Amino acid sequence: MTAFNIVRFRTKPGREQDFLDAHRRADPNFKGMVRFSLVKTGERSFCVVGEWENFEDIAAARPKMIALLDSFRDTLEDLGGGLGVTDPVSGEVVVEMGK
Repeated sequence: MTAFNIVRFRTKPGREQDFLDAHRRADPNFKGMVRFSLVKTGERSFCVVGEWENFEDIAAARPKMIALLDSFRDTLEDLGGGLGVTDPVSGEVVVEMGK
């Protein structure tokens, strides 16, 4: 069953371009990943949306995703509320519309 992971980030002032460059250089060649999009959601605010063949592939890719995060972690601002620099969620699709 198709699954998605969504991660919210906020860049430090003056580090947005470094954050974008790190994503452009990334090679997210993860087994089961269908598509990866970086969406700007506000001033210095972004979400990554990853589409996967199934939830098990997300779980298996977590160590590599954390390694990727570590490559640009210094560009990120703490989100507050005990979240740290990311606010991740993931799960399986329950309703799908469109094409």
